[in-house]
Amino acid sequence: MTALSISQHFTSPTELSIVWSDNTESYIDYVKLRNNCPCAKCEGEPDVLGRVVKPIKTDFTNVTAVYDLQGIEFMGGYALKLKWRDGHNTGLYSFDLLRKLGN
Repeated sequence: MTALSISQHFTSPTELSIVWSDNTESYIDYVKLRNNCPCAKCEGEPDVLGRVVKPIKTDFTNVTAVYDLQGIEFMGGYALKLKWRDGHNTGLYSFDLLRKLGN
């Protein structure tokens, strides 16, 4: 099985478009990306006993800066780090997660 990689990516005012190394394409709305942020602040993190402490989910419905993508940085050959206008930038979106969100 070939490792998943990104050949190209494009941004629009509302979505991230990805062309994968197998020539398939994914289109992921920014709302969906931000609402599925995989960082510890958004998804929780394990305590010393290994239990995942889940944060209280924030309703971002009326906060447009939350869904305004300002930058993308490749993290090695496995993930993208997305930078949002509200300053949030700790989520590493693995290629597997991006592919799943784009389907």
